[in-house]
Amino acid sequence: MKKQVMVIGLGQFGMSLSRALTARGVEVLAIDRDEGRVRQAAAFADEALCFDATDEEKLAQTAPSRRDACVCAIGDEATEASIIATALLKQMGARRLVARTNDDLHERILRLVGADVVVNPERAFGERFANLLLHEGVKAELPLGGGLTVTELEVPESFIGRTLIDLALPKNYGVTVVAVRHEDRDADVIPDPKEAFTAGDVLVLVAPSKAVSTMLKKVG
Repeated sequence: MKKQVMVIGLGQFGMSLSRALTARGVEVLAIDRDEGRVRQAAAFADEALCFDATDEEKLAQTAPSRRDACVCAIGDEATEASIIATALLKQMGARRLVARTNDDLHERILRLVGADVVVNPERAFGERFANLLLHEGVKAELPLGGGLTVTELEVPESFIGRTLIDLALPKNYGVTVVAVRHEDRDADVIPDPKEAFTAGDVLVLVAPSKAVSTMLKKVG
């Protein structure tokens, strides 16, 4: 059975999220008060509705409690509406409630009214892009939640010819290598702690958000 997700607010974040979820086989209900955005979403989403999500009666008709997740992605232009819609979704029994925040105060309020997860896309992208900009070997980063991040990293020059046992990355930096992609192989493999790294290897790391950056500053 398909997962069902409701996305309220079809700005850049909400529209991109709706597209990505649909591409992954999720049944998306996309909602916005702007008719143009709704028409755009209707081209790919399972259902797209045009109404103001602060309208309690209309929001209730979408049955939030039956969705696997509800996302309030209302943007900067309507902070009050995002808080009201988030509170209404919680009262209507949303199982997993995700809300987009604009700033720290907004985040605290969203959590108080019931958001299970609060995201700030601009801040998250800025933090990830900073590492890509500062460290040429960083290929991609993905936050896991709980303060952890997955990082794809081209093996640092100082690691070449050394093993995981030699480097002791968890002990020295709090960084764990969970997979390695060798240049001569198609897929990631579980790392052999006794196998030396070679030029061209790509490491998949799991670590606290700033641990990889700290490690790279020390190892060069």
